[in-house]
Amino acid sequence: MARRQSPAPVADTTPFTENIVDIDVISEMEGSFLEYAYSVIYSRALPDARDGLKPVQRRILYMMSDMGLRPDRGHVKSARVVGEVMGKLHPHGDAAIYDAMVRMAQDFSLRLPLIDGHGNFGSLDDGPAAPRYTEARLAPAALTLTNHLDEDVVDFVPNYDNQLTQPDVLPAAFPNLLVNGATGIAVGMATNMAPHNLVEVISAARHLIANPDATLEDLMRFVPGPDLPSGGRIVGLDGIRDAYATGRGSFKTRAKVEVEQLSARRTGLVVTELPYMVGPEKVIEKIKDAVNAKKLTGISDIVDLTDRKHGLRLVIELKNGFNPTAVLQQLYRYTPMEDSFGINNVTLVDGQPQTLGLVDLLSVYVNHRIDVVRRRTIFRLGKKKDRLHLVEGLLIAIVDIDEVIQIIRSSDEAAAARERLMSIYDLTEIQANYILELRLRQLTKYSRIELEKEQDQLRREIAELEAILNSEELLRSLVSDELAAIAEEHGTPRRTILLESEAVSPTVAAELAGSKKGKPAPLALEIADDPCWAILTASGQIGRTSNQEPLAEAGPRNKHDVFTTVVKTSARGEIAAITSQGRMLRLQVMDMPVLPPVAGLPNMAGGVPAKDFLTLLKGETLVAFAPLDEVLAIGTAQGVVKRVQPDYPLNREDWEVIALKDKDFVVGVAPAAADDTELVFLTAQAQLLKFAASAVRPQGRTAGGMAGIKLAAGDRVTFFGAVRAQDEAAVVVTIAGTNGALPGTAPGTAKVTAFSEYPVKGRATAGVRAHRFLKGEDTLLLAWAGHGPAKASSSAGVARSLPQEHGRRDGSGIPLSQAVDVVGAAMAWPEAAAEA
Repeated sequence: MARRQSPAPVADTTPFTENIVDIDVISEMEGSFLEYAYSVIYSRALPDARDGLKPVQRRILYMMSDMGLRPDRGHVKSARVVGEVMGKLHPHGDAAIYDAMVRMAQDFSLRLPLIDGHGNFGSLDDGPAAPRYTEARLAPAALTLTNHLDEDVVDFVPNYDNQLTQPDVLPAAFPNLLVNGATGIAVGMATNMAPHNLVEVISAARHLIANPDATLEDLMRFVPGPDLPSGGRIVGLDGIRDAYATGRGSFKTRAKVEVEQLSARRTGLVVTELPYMVGPEKVIEKIKDAVNAKKLTGISDIVDLTDRKHGLRLVIELKNGFNPTAVLQQLYRYTPMEDSFGINNVTLVDGQPQTLGLVDLLSVYVNHRIDVVRRRTIFRLGKKKDRLHLVEGLLIAIVDIDEVIQIIRSSDEAAAARERLMSIYDLTEIQANYILELRLRQLTKYSRIELEKEQDQLRREIAELEAILNSEELLRSLVSDELAAIAEEHGTPRRTILLESEAVSPTVAAELAGSKKGKPAPLALEIADDPCWAILTASGQIGRTSNQEPLAEAGPRNKHDVFTTVVKTSARGEIAAITSQGRMLRLQVMDMPVLPPVAGLPNMAGGVPAKDFLTLLKGETLVAFAPLDEVLAIGTAQGVVKRVQPDYPLNREDWEVIALKDKDFVVGVAPAAADDTELVFLTAQAQLLKFAASAVRPQGRTAGGMAGIKLAAGDRVTFFGAVRAQDEAAVVVTIAGTNGALPGTAPGTAKVTAFSEYPVKGRATAGVRAHRFLKGEDTLLLAWAGHGPAKASSSAGVARSLPQEHGRRDGSGIPLSQAVDVVGAAMAWPEAAAEA
């Protein structure tokens, strides 16, 4: 096939004229840059002071309102909203539109979200899902921003291609700029405004409406500071005052942290609120980096337990021996748990960027809202007057409707009918046209009475609207009432706590006061090895005090609970814990929970159960605490006694201190190193035996002990202890009752006898009678000997009011109802505490 030849191009003979224009590059760059800068400032980055919205946010809300995406209707795909906004109003990238839409749906970004999002709209640590996966509709608060747009309340301007119109500003029924804040970076300037509480801001705006000359101090009584969506604490209010006065300032935000006892041995810092726009993953990452860099010490683990049901919960577990307050100060210093927020109130006023304080921001909004309500009133007044004009014409025609119809039927065209109606009934052209446009079926619903009622109602409404327009006071009052309704419907309590200065405990304040040259001294990171008391109570609660102040008898505690063991030690010391099965456990005092002081006294209600703190075997109980460096005396239920030398293994945490026989168990432990110490046994059948501790030779920890008291058949030891022989205040307390009866259900007797009245007997003897049983009594419900007496009362206190029996030492006691109100468990006031 022959190749087709293309025709040769015809040469252009038109002469070429070169046109070169010389321009000044500097002038061109300046002009172009200023034009670009103004476009960014006005059309993208800065919000309008009236409605608090950037152009893209305003277009999103307006388009969603135009699409009918109200809160009472279903969600639609976010991609559909983005497409509508981009195609009709905002000719920019879809990513920018979706980002603005996402931020308005995030409750951690805005104090009052404007979009109700459905799906993954992101978190502080993760971005949102794509717009094809999420759905949205307007939030109830957004309706108050867009309401009444159809009543000529704001000016409408053309869109980018002059085919549609869009509002220049939204009506904004609440001060959105202050409530939700704003952030943006323009060319040569930036804005960063903090969110506030809706109720507080509206209260200030209403005060300004009523008092146009209000000062900053007056308004700050209503708006004391920002209210961040994430809560937290704001420390130091000087920067806030500066920002409210000048539009620029800064303040520190801190996380909300509580010191909690995570377990019997572990203390932790629990974070429930973080600074504004700080996520938990960021905090965890910074903590790990600081720990690896050796900047943070005392942290053993960090766990994020955040969920939708309970909200944020970040648990920072501390190592034993570290001061939680000092560790928290380190966290504030090296992690985002303390952050700074810089306020820069740059906003557009009449198209010009200005830096405004609180008074100016509220004034601009109030003036805008007054103008909106005035324009709305004018619009409604015009509508009412137009309707009244039509009703009046219809009333004229309805009187003789048959003749009106005849006039219309006999006319050749509409113009002739109009002219005849206007001339015969003295109607205006508008009234005549309205009558001509009526359909026959509409005549059925009209009656003279109904039209006259409507006429009267319209006249009243017109009078009210005219009164509002003629009175500035009524107009401002209407604006104020509408703001109050918004606050009542959408207001929420304050979330952020405002602190004038950092609140510290008296101990911390004392340490800071001792710093040199007035500079705050860092707290001691590790807990000092200060003297303290290790305490065990009758109910099995354990704890330690924060100091070694003398212990008082009265203090907050659980009912019927008293101290059974008090050991003098130090915060970094070690003590022994002896169990009912003859085991001794090495116990680090540092691991024990510190009992919170109440009125200077240790609160035993703040202790932890021994079973949660120690690893006990099945059926095993904790009997007593004891020093590791003293000779101890141990007594068992079968009457065995043993003195143990303090030669315990250094490489073990628990060991056996007495070899027990079958079904035997330890009932008491007491220091027995002093030469004048006497050991005491009390049995269930009211036998008492006391003998010198020197009668029991010290044995190794694996020995089984020796005979202490000779027991009758069926008898057992209920109490074993040690008493100083020269202690004149030592007494023996016994309470008798019925074996097997529930406490308080059977009568009993109680008595207290001086310890010195009982003679010293030899070891391995039966001892002497300590309590004579009356009819119905067959056992001792409680027996105790030592420095006292003391009893646990139903009022959760300790008293020394048990009766003394001055008769024979083996006599009976007085009725229990006269002696004690409620019988507690074991009762004892330790000798060490009493001497202290």
